[in-house]
Amino acid sequence: MNARPIFVALLLVIWPLSLQAGTTTPYSDPIGVYAIIDKVVFEPNPDAPQKIQIWGAFALASKDDRDSYNAPVRGYLYFTCKAGRESTCLKEWNDLNAAAGTGQVIGFGGRDMTRPRLRKSADQPADPDEYPLNFGLVRMRDRNTDYPPVRALKSLPREHH
Repeated sequence: MNARPIFVALLLVIWPLSLQAGTTTPYSDPIGVYAIIDKVVFEPNPDAPQKIQIWGAFALASKDDRDSYNAPVRGYLYFTCKAGRESTCLKEWNDLNAAAGTGQVIGFGGRDMTRPRLRKSADQPADPDEYPLNFGLVRMRDRNTDYPPVRALKSLPREHH
């Protein structure tokens, strides 16, 4: 058997793949919000929350570019839960509360979902957005610090209270 046709066939398959290996492609990321959470406020109280304020720094998925995130901004997100989904919301809200003050980057919501309104600290809480239940929370570890929205959040100066 002649090895040349096999070698040529392998070269035609492997060579284009080797060219792609050195290129960098943008991430395809379904997360809607990356956040460093400073504090969580449960309304009316932590024992029976119906709404939540999530305070911190947020990088929201860009509306204009499917593969990027807006620059991080400090403020808060204000949510209520969709009827019938309260137990799932409460689990995630408790996880968000546990992440508050740790400096860890948390991802939640979905890029294809309605974007939450980022509120300034002077804004009064009114008209909460529906909490974006999607596939749970994503905790970004330190190994993910090269990812642009994570790097941007981590480089934002911490707010002093």
